[in-house]
Amino acid sequence: MLACRSFAAPARQCLRLAGSKQQLWIPALAQSRSYAIPTSEKVAKFKGQKGNDGKYTVTLIEGDGIGPEISQSVKDIYTAAGVPIKWESVDVTPRLKDGKTVIPDEAIDSVTRNFVALKGPLATPVGKGHVSLNLTLRRTFNLFANVRPCKSIAGYKTPYDNVDTVLIRENTEGEYSGIEHVVVDGVVQSIKLITREASERVLRFAFQHAQEIGRNKVRAVHKATIMKMSDGLFLNIAREIAKDFPNVEFDAELLDNTCLKMVTDPVPYNDKVLVMPNLYGDILSDMCAGLIGGLGLTPSGNIGSECSIFEAVHGSAPDIAGKGLANPTALLLSSIMMLQHMGLTDYADKIQNAIFKVLAEGKTITGDLGGKASTSQYAEAVMKAL
Repeated sequence: MLACRSFAAPARQCLRLAGSKQQLWIPALAQSRSYAIPTSEKVAKFKGQKGNDGKYTVTLIEGDGIGPEISQSVKDIYTAAGVPIKWESVDVTPRLKDGKTVIPDEAIDSVTRNFVALKGPLATPVGKGHVSLNLTLRRTFNLFANVRPCKSIAGYKTPYDNVDTVLIRENTEGEYSGIEHVVVDGVVQSIKLITREASERVLRFAFQHAQEIGRNKVRAVHKATIMKMSDGLFLNIAREIAKDFPNVEFDAELLDNTCLKMVTDPVPYNDKVLVMPNLYGDILSDMCAGLIGGLGLTPSGNIGSECSIFEAVHGSAPDIAGKGLANPTALLLSSIMMLQHMGLTDYADKIQNAIFKVLAEGKTITGDLGGKASTSQYAEAVMKAL
């Protein structure tokens, strides 16, 4: 069954906080317990193995709207590049099971078995009672770190040049823990949850990732001046973890200062990996995407101890679905991150160079980038550039 730890709904995994006048509910995850990762152990190492045919099997979640079109571009380009991968397509449309809305078992089994997945955009209906499928996937597979690199694309001019930021966002708790209750009518309390376990895990991953990509600086982004206990805990753990990585320089910066400096001049952040709690990472990563031209050019990886899911973070764009107008760049670049995670770096470099060449030439790009090419024409141009 599921090798990755599932996250139940907060109401089912909570304990009553005793000794308080108000009845608050705190997730069982917050209980005090010993947790330590050996310094030498790599966090979130890819565990997949090649099959008898010499290929890795990768779960493919095509998604909604333009998802199938941009997924087809990835498949075509991978075939042309000879990447040793075969795709296992699954549907994650929620089902009712024992009165609960869940992801289909076959989809969970596929990701668990293959250890890695590529995901297109998923639509979440706006309205009460609809749970985000993206959030559900992160909780189901305990995807604790969201990695968001943002790099300027040659040929696509924005007000900012030479952007090359890397953000790592804690992905499981903080303000997104979903612990809320009504105190009295008109007063709602939402609890920000920060735990040593989740903080240590994502911080150690951040230091290891910095070493892997050749950056020797890690910066924690926080608001410990105001949230002295929650952000203070995150910051103190960061300082502890930094001692295990003497070759990596560590410092910290207030969130508001980071935002101000980045939109003034993002270049000084090019030698650093930024790591931060959940909500800050959500906001800051989208802000950085804006510096390079938007979410259509931005890859993303959700990293877990057992499984990892790489995804395009833009919407499903139902208004252009089926028209061949979609830009597959974000999903392609996310798949490059996936190949790097799997250790297939030669193929990753080959495809990435082809993508950047097509974008730099600007002759066969989609409408959102200022061109007139269709989705398939863009993919064909990348294949020729291989």
